[in-house]
Amino acid sequence: MSTGSFSSRTRELEDVFFKQRDEELLRALREQVALKEKKKALADASGISDEEVLDHLHQLDISTETLAAVALIPLIAVAWADGSIDAKEGNAVMAAAEQQGLKKGHPGYQLLGRWLEQRPEPRLLRVWKGYVSGLRDKLGDATTDALKRDVLGRARAVAEAAGGLLGLGNKVSKAEQAVLEDLEKAF
Repeated sequence: MSTGSFSSRTRELEDVFFKQRDEELLRALREQVALKEKKKALADASGISDEEVLDHLHQLDISTETLAAVALIPLIAVAWADGSIDAKEGNAVMAAAEQQGLKKGHPGYQLLGRWLEQRPEPRLLRVWKGYVSGLRDKLGDATTDALKRDVLGRARAVAEAAGGLLGLGNKVSKAEQAVLEDLEKAF
C-alpha cells in the first residue's frame, strides 16, 4: 500500500469518525433544545417556574393540554360551587386561563368559555380527582405540593373574586369553601 493511499484512507477514517461524532453532538443539541422548549411550554401552560417540577412533568410526558386541564378544571368547579357564576368569577377564570397560556382562539379557551355558560357534568371533576391523586405517586411529594399550591391558589382567587355581600365579610362562600376543601383532598 502506498503512503499516499494510506494517508488518504487515514483522512477518510478521520472524516467519517468526526462526521459521526458531529452528528451525535448535533442530535444531543437538538434534544436539549427540544427539552428546553417543552419545559417552557409546560411553564407557560401551568404558571409553574420550579425547574424540578417541570423536569418531573416532562419525564412523565405530560402534555401542555393535560397540564392546562389539571390547572383549570378546579377553577370551573369553584366558580359553579354556588350554582351560578358571577361575572367577576367568570372574569377570574378567563384571566387564569390566559395566564396558563390559553388565548382566545385556542380550543381550550373556547371550551372553558362554554363551561362558564353551561356547567360541565360532574364526571369531569371526578376524573380530575382520580388523575390528580395518581400524580403524587408519579411526581413525588415536593413536586405534587408545588402543583397543589399553584392550582389551589388560583381556585381560591376565583372563589374570592365574587367578594361576599357588597364586597364585605367573608369573600368565600360556604359552598366555595367546601369545593376548595374537596379539591385539596385530591392531592
